[in-house]
Amino acid sequence: MEWAGDNMIYNDSERKKQDELLEDELMVLKKEYYKPQMPKEQLEELRRKMERAGMENRKQYNKGRIIKVAAAVAACIGAFVILPNTSGTVAHAMGELPVIGELVKVVTFRDYEYKTDRNTADIDVPELTLDEQAADSGVKEKLEGTTDEINAEIKQITDKLVKEFKANLEDEEGYQDVVVKSEVLTTKQDYFTLKLICYQGAGSGYQWNYYYTIDLNTGERMQLKDIFDEGTDYITPISENIKEQMQAQMAADENVYYWLNDEVEEWNFKAITEKTSFYLNEKDNVVIGFDEGEVAPMYMGAVEFEIPAQVLRDIRK
Repeated sequence: MEWAGDNMIYNDSERKKQDELLEDELMVLKKEYYKPQMPKEQLEELRRKMERAGMENRKQYNKGRIIKVAAAVAACIGAFVILPNTSGTVAHAMGELPVIGELVKVVTFRDYEYKTDRNTADIDVPELTLDEQAADSGVKEKLEGTTDEINAEIKQITDKLVKEFKANLEDEEGYQDVVVKSEVLTTKQDYFTLKLICYQGAGSGYQWNYYYTIDLNTGERMQLKDIFDEGTDYITPISENIKEQMQAQMAADENVYYWLNDEVEEWNFKAITEKTSFYLNEKDNVVIGFDEGEVAPMYMGAVEFEIPAQVLRDIRK
């Protein structure tokens, strides 16, 4: 790729690759552009977005948003130890953070950092460990099994991203960004939640999240159904409230859009499932999380919906 003033000039191979990478997102933008009920100003904005084939601004925005979240977390819980490309043993020994919860704490298990003019990787691998209080908690064995399971999943996710990043370096074409950060969402006597934030970009970008919630009374990983009385229907009230929130947000802001009454019926959000991502916030309210592009166009990013307590009051344990 060559530079000419403020404009990028791609050779045929690079342009073809960029076009292929942007195809999915451009389809979404085109689809919104032709929706007749959208305001004229939004139609014009979407038209301009379609003409910006590089989509560089959006990629940088998403990456910056994740980094800002990670920076805010670091400010709250202490400075992360920066150990580029260190071994897991050294990072584990030197990267411990202050105690996060009653029984569970987080350490930085490994850092992977790489930066050139075309490729950037900023991957922090968190690890859950037990505090000394866990020895007298009565659920130590369960907690050990749960934290080991979560740590193995996180390692598998991050190892895969690092492996893909290194493999793509050999192509020496285009550019790529990979960011992995973590955030402790909830620290209460009864439960603990860690959020793993992942971003992968190559032309266009994509963010997705993992939520790990531990019931500190049982030591087990919490599932959505565990919050409610056995046999009750929690899917319907949560789903209906999410739809109400989507409608309200769209009515209040013309730039907000969710797939509810779309012409492409299979895109429309209908209901959550037992496997839908969730966590309990500091107010003890259920928060439902969706990955980028799951219930809304890609430009909306990853979205969350806090369900008011009164919606679920009669079916909560």
